[in-house]
Amino acid sequence: MEFTSDDARAHYDAVRDVLDGVVVGLDFDGTLSPVVDDPEAARLHPAAPGALLELAEVVRAVAVITGRPARQAIAMGDLDALGNAMLDRGAELFVFGQYGNERWSATEQRIRSPRPPAGLASFERELPAVLRGAGAAEAFVEEKGLAVAVHTRRMDDPVGAFERLVKPIAALAERHHLTIEPGRNVIEIRSGDMHKGQSLRAFVAEQEATGVIFGGDDLGDVEAFEAVRSLRAEGLPGLVVCSASTEQPDLVRLADVVVDGPAGVVELLSGLAARR
Repeated sequence: MEFTSDDARAHYDAVRDVLDGVVVGLDFDGTLSPVVDDPEAARLHPAAPGALLELAEVVRAVAVITGRPARQAIAMGDLDALGNAMLDRGAELFVFGQYGNERWSATEQRIRSPRPPAGLASFERELPAVLRGAGAAEAFVEEKGLAVAVHTRRMDDPVGAFERLVKPIAALAERHHLTIEPGRNVIEIRSGDMHKGQSLRAFVAEQEATGVIFGGDDLGDVEAFEAVRSLRAEGLPGLVVCSASTEQPDLVRLADVVVDGPAGVVELLSGLAARR
């Protein structure tokens, strides 16, 4: 764990001092789960369930806030079982899928979800022609219900294909009044009405939190990073944790604490849980 400044150490201490009222938001891929070539093969770091279970006993609430569909994240992380274990200890687990558009909790055991955004179906119909035009017809297209993700990680030249696709996909998305979220060799297309920052802010207010922690690793987490910094400026103790990678070095400048991938995230969470 590396603090990015003297102020960062102070932010860590401020959050730790009010830990029983803190809400913790965490991304899934790259934060709780190592990034893998096949997005359908992602699984939680082996030590993550235990760390989350212990952490839930000492904070106000824990939420996984992910771009994945909630149902997918729950299945891949076995989060329903983890949520039930938390309930047995008097704690609660939330999952906010598709950037906060979907909501699940261990108590309710059901997913609340809006209708797909207007324009998404038309976008999907036109997408294959855009992929062919960019020489990336073999890119993996993941349909998420409320969004579409185009993955280049499994291609021979993932970075080159990603760079060729960003502009034409952005143009197609704009024509259909959608927004794109570039990530680690993936371009996500979705409605711009919701993002992780809005989801985190709403969660903080709902839980009447006295502090907030968010951990993430990719460009889709930037709004949540900025939400923590904004809440902190309003007087709420907050901590931004970057699960660092060589693929997204720019996120480090927004963080208070930098850790070495999911293993580092687990270590930080375990250290906080030990405060009990």
